[in-house]
Amino acid sequence: MAKKTVATLQTGSKKMTKVIKMVKSPKTGAYYFEEKVVSADHVKDEFK
Repeated sequence: MAKKTVATLQTGSKKMTKVIKMVKSPKTGAYYFEEKVVSADHVKDEFK
């Protein structure tokens, strides 16, 4: 189960996006949030 949250950031001429994904830990079963800043072109690849 992944919860998608996307915020758009602009730095210079490159368009960057902050991706926050909710991930379930296989060991404990608890959920945690994973944050990454990626290029706007690669947002869909992060959720696969």
